[in-house]
Amino acid sequence: MSEPHPDGQGSRAPRILPRPEHPISRSNISPNALKVLYRLRQKGFKAYLVGGSVRDLLLGGSPKDFDISTDARPPEVRRIFRNSRLIGRRFRLVHVVFGPEILEVSTFRRNPDPRHQKSDGDDLLVTSDNTYGTPRQDAFRRDFTVNGLFYDIEDFSVIDYVGGLEDLERKMIRVIGEPGIRMQEDPVRMMRACEFAGRLGFGMDPATQAAIQDNCQRLDQASPARITDEVIQLLRCGSSGASIQWMLDLGLLEILLPEAYGMIGQGAGGVADFGRLLPTIDSFVAEGRIPSEATVLSIILLPEIFTRRDEMERRKGRPMSRAAIRQLIEQCVEPFSRRFALSRNRRSQMLHALVGFNRLCEPRWSDNARVQFARRNYFDDALQLFEILVRATGEGEEALTVWQEAARQRGPLGRAEAPDEDASSPGQRSARRRRRRRRGGRSRRRGKAT
Repeated sequence: MSEPHPDGQGSRAPRILPRPEHPISRSNISPNALKVLYRLRQKGFKAYLVGGSVRDLLLGGSPKDFDISTDARPPEVRRIFRNSRLIGRRFRLVHVVFGPEILEVSTFRRNPDPRHQKSDGDDLLVTSDNTYGTPRQDAFRRDFTVNGLFYDIEDFSVIDYVGGLEDLERKMIRVIGEPGIRMQEDPVRMMRACEFAGRLGFGMDPATQAAIQDNCQRLDQASPARITDEVIQLLRCGSSGASIQWMLDLGLLEILLPEAYGMIGQGAGGVADFGRLLPTIDSFVAEGRIPSEATVLSIILLPEIFTRRDEMERRKGRPMSRAAIRQLIEQCVEPFSRRFALSRNRRSQMLHALVGFNRLCEPRWSDNARVQFARRNYFDDALQLFEILVRATGEGEEALTVWQEAARQRGPLGRAEAPDEDASSPGQRSARRRRRRRRGGRSRRRGKAT
């Protein structure tokens, strides 16, 4: 049986754009990607540039990544390129490494056999995706039509099996295949649809929108690690405001980021306005200053922390102590960390960034103390948060300038100190050091006595 066309028109021959009819030039393709494409061809394999890079080149953009698909199996690709490594279980592929540039090489696949999945009953979740196929089958198992285009290095043509060229012209995000089924197979596609619509400034096919609204509760079936990576990617895509608006409109935001949804739902203002922070993050990306992972994850929690701190200080009639602020931050970070199954390292980076940010907000620092604090290796994340807040609110510019000057004067970064050390007094830290020395002395005396 032949695959249906996404517009319901039945099977058809691919639409092929010869070189004179499209704007893609090899001068706009990574030289390393061209090396991989030509080497695979020389070894007798088919090799296409695929996915988002083809889409972006057709739109006149500059792709960040160049992905390649081939009929060579992963072990064959690995043998051809000694500078490569096999990765993945659910989706086996090869990374070919050229210094800082990593090229992803996948083998053509077809829709996986349901009998080989680990999901139960009528659950359509795909847990294994290593069933190899033809270029046409590979195109139909991709997520959206605009991502299903191939660039053939042999004759420089663009090959379209799925109607992606028409949807680029329409500026439309459309799922390949039956939208409800495709969202159940991989719930992360719902987030990706919102990101692409926001980043490209496209509309979204009504059937795709309806499928997201019907299946948004299935997000909890996706791997927390994949969800986390998609959240980070969405917030750093340069159009996070538009992407988050799509998630809000389609019911995803309340499920995925209830902290952010709560602030938007309350109509919070000032520093507690999550929606106000997003254009500032986008401006960082536009300047080529990609915020760190710790920064974008912390931004999600920052409005809630501000709101709760305001309420507590108003209720008690006095500012919170450092220890109390740290406790509040931990109370916000802990459920977020569990829900996304954050690694210990990511959780620690978030905690350091948020506690460090609150230290930057404190008054009465000496110049020397500022420089010393700027040497802690979580300082840059804290300073990014501080700058985003200053830009978003228009307040605190003088303090930001002083901290930026401290960063310039600090010299090489040293070892990060834990936030709870910041909350302790110098006397308390000295007492801990003295206690450790006394225990060592007793051990040595006992050793001599025996």
